[in-house]
Amino acid sequence: MDRGIPLLVRLTSSSSHIISAKACREQVMAIAVRDADHGERSLADLIERSAELKGELVTFAQSARFDRWLTPLLLAAAGPDRRLDEGEAVRIIDHFILRYRLPDSATVVDRFVASRRDLSEADREMLLGWRDPVEGIFEIRRKDGDSVVLLNLVDDLEYRVYSNVGPGAFRGVAKGGFLLACLVPLRSADGMWLISGVMSSYPKSTATEVARAALQLATSQPELAFRNPEKIKQGWERMREDRAAFIEFCGADELVLPPAEAEEQLNAYYRHRQEAAVAEQPDRARGRRLPGLDLPFFELPPDLADSDTIGVIYDEVDGLNFYADYGLLRDLFANPSLTGRKPHQDLLRTYLREESIAPLPIRRLAATYPETVDAVFRKLLRKPGFTWSEYGEELLRRRKPWYYEQEPRPGVSVIGERLSELAAGGRRRKLTRARRVSAASSG
Repeated sequence: MDRGIPLLVRLTSSSSHIISAKACREQVMAIAVRDADHGERSLADLIERSAELKGELVTFAQSARFDRWLTPLLLAAAGPDRRLDEGEAVRIIDHFILRYRLPDSATVVDRFVASRRDLSEADREMLLGWRDPVEGIFEIRRKDGDSVVLLNLVDDLEYRVYSNVGPGAFRGVAKGGFLLACLVPLRSADGMWLISGVMSSYPKSTATEVARAALQLATSQPELAFRNPEKIKQGWERMREDRAAFIEFCGADELVLPPAEAEEQLNAYYRHRQEAAVAEQPDRARGRRLPGLDLPFFELPPDLADSDTIGVIYDEVDGLNFYADYGLLRDLFANPSLTGRKPHQDLLRTYLREESIAPLPIRRLAATYPETVDAVFRKLLRKPGFTWSEYGEELLRRRKPWYYEQEPRPGVSVIGERLSELAAGGRRRKLTRARRVSAASSG
């Protein structure tokens, strides 16, 4: 028997902006859109069909077959009191449907499409497009008929957005206000998008707070900005500039320091960069207090702060990254006899195993210690014939396939002009921030 999700909210399709096909048809204007299977299909028909498919998809995701993955996510969000706001539950379920990777790397959408042979090619195309949603904080540019035109403050692109609950979903939102939302393509080739899950709105008066939240989102998840090809180009340019400045200030692109010293060095570097930026534009700084100059820019997360040493590597491709107990790992490559010691063995195994750690630190150490790298891996892998030059890259590809499956992206976020204006209270300026990637320790 399919009992669905226990303990917490079991959501109906209406919680995810789904209404009846009849109501949707009555509320949405008919704009002709080409459909490969059915010739001319109106916008109303597309939105109506999206509502039907989303409702079926939500039901499918809440079935017992996915309990082992979805229920823990909901329980974790509910906390010890087992109380979960319905809006938050919708967000979690929507993210689970669209983004969560099951053990075979498929999404719930993939499983749904595979289970439904009755779907038309147009239905399949629409559903599979939902696996790449746009998450962001949006400024409302204008209302246009039954749609709203939104500017994503993170990727600096505009989106024409509809809701499958009809135009009433946008009643109460106004030009200049803001939306926190997730968008999925209705027909992305035609530039039409749908609200997916919960939409939260904020008035124009909250611009400063919204800008702070968007900046935090852009710096913590720079990949969200890279839907915009121009941001990718700008990101590489900015990262090259920042890396050159880092090397000039620190003397190298790789540091090994105790955590407190690493924090101090990074804060000194960021302060130096801020002071240099102010010096380049003194007219903009005159008469303004600059609190950023006397506050820390950077703080290590607890898992790194508890390490004996931190490796700081600013790579030309992987960007600025931090690695726990990197000094201990470096000692292993400098003296391969340490491979027989459990702490060193466990640490190297952690660096090979953890998905939070890219191949970069191992590649660096292999290049730095070419005379000893073979001995290190022969002992660790118990393969007397192992040579790094012949098998090293193969080993990394086997242990870290995720790294090779994704296209390299810059580790610097370049903030768009509109977000810069909002963050500066109307003053125009560009902001960048290096990505900060934490590496798991072996503990």
